[in-house]
Amino acid sequence: MAKRDYYEVLGLQKDASADDIKKAYRKLAMKYHPDRNPGDKAAETSFKEAAEAYEVLSDDQKKGRYDQMGHAGVDGMGHAGHGFNSMEDIFAQFGDVFGGGAFDQMFGGGRSNPNQGSSLKLGLRISFRDAVRGCTRTIDLRRNETCKTCNGSGAKAGTKPVTCRMCGGHGAVRQGQGFFVVQTTCPTCHGSGQTIKDPCKACDGEGAIPEKVTIKVRIPAGIEDGSRLRVTGEGEPGRQGGPRGDLYVHVQVEADAFFERHDHHLVCKIPVTYAQAALGAELEIPTLDGTAKLKIPGGTQPGEILRMRGLGIEDNGRKGDQLVVVNLTVPKKVTSRQEHLLKELGSIEDEAGEQQGFFDKIKKMFAG
Repeated sequence: MAKRDYYEVLGLQKDASADDIKKAYRKLAMKYHPDRNPGDKAAETSFKEAAEAYEVLSDDQKKGRYDQMGHAGVDGMGHAGHGFNSMEDIFAQFGDVFGGGAFDQMFGGGRSNPNQGSSLKLGLRISFRDAVRGCTRTIDLRRNETCKTCNGSGAKAGTKPVTCRMCGGHGAVRQGQGFFVVQTTCPTCHGSGQTIKDPCKACDGEGAIPEKVTIKVRIPAGIEDGSRLRVTGEGEPGRQGGPRGDLYVHVQVEADAFFERHDHHLVCKIPVTYAQAALGAELEIPTLDGTAKLKIPGGTQPGEILRMRGLGIEDNGRKGDQLVVVNLTVPKKVTSRQEHLLKELGSIEDEAGEQQGFFDKIKKMFAG
C-alpha cells in the first residue's frame, strides 16, 4: 500500500513552519495514542503514521530531501519514530507548545497556583447625547475586598494555612487509569490546595470581606447601545495573592427625542411649510452642540434628505454627518387670509393644469 504524503498526514501545507508541524503532530499524537484508544488497531496505525511523518518533517535534512524527492528521498534513512509510552511522554516532549505546567493543569499535578479573582458585571444606563460625546460615570458597587486582618490568607493572626491532606496541595483529586482520568475539585480545600485550622475571626476564614466601593468608569465617545466595557482589575480579589478579576459594564443607551443614530450619522426630522419647501428658506437646525443654519433649496420635496457635513458622531478620528429629513407640515387650521391665498394658489394650479396632468398619467397607466 502506497504511503500517504507526510504533509497530508499532518493536515498541513508545504510552507508549514516548524512550530506548525510540532503542533499538528502533538494534536494527532494525543488523539490516536494507544492509551486513549486501547485495542483500536486503526488508531494505532494512524499514530504510527503521524509519528513517521513528524520524524521526517521535524528534521531539516530529511525534510529537504523529502520536499525534493518525496518518499524516495528519505527511504532507507531510518525512522526512529516517537513511540511514546504514555500521554505524560507527549506532554514532556511538547511542553513548550502547551505552556508551562500544562500537564499539571490538565491532570491535577503540581501544587496549586494563585488564582485570579472572579469578574463582576453590572448594567449602566446613559443618555443618547452622553453616548455620542463620551462621559465619565461614578459607580457605587458592593464587592469583596481583601481582609486587612489576615491579608487575605483566611488564617488567624500568627498562623498560616497548611497543605491539604486530601489532595496533597494539588487542589484536585483524580480517579481512573491510563488516559481516562476523572478529575474533580478537592472537596476538602475546594481547589485551594490548603486548609485553615484557625480561621481569621474578621472574615471567618474567607480572606475577603464585602465592602461598598466607588469607582469611575470612562465611557468612550460614540459607544453603541448594548456595548460591553471591560474595566481591568476592578473585580473580586484573587486567592492566594492572585490578581483581581475584571468589571464588565453593560451599557444601555436611552433613546433621544430628536436624534436617531445610523452608524456614525445622526438623523433628525424637521417640519417645513409648503411655502418654505416651494420657495426655499434658511432654517436654524438643532445640533448636538447647539444650532446651525441649513439652507432649504426651492422645490424641496417631502421626505427629501439634506446633509449637514461633519455634525454627526466621531468615528476613528472622523465625524459623520447630520442627515435632516424634510417633513412637510399642513396646518390643521388656517386664518381667513391664509384660506384666501390658498384658494387663489389652487386656482392658479388648476389653470396650469398640474393636477390634471398627474391624473392623465394615471389614466394612461391603467388604460395601457
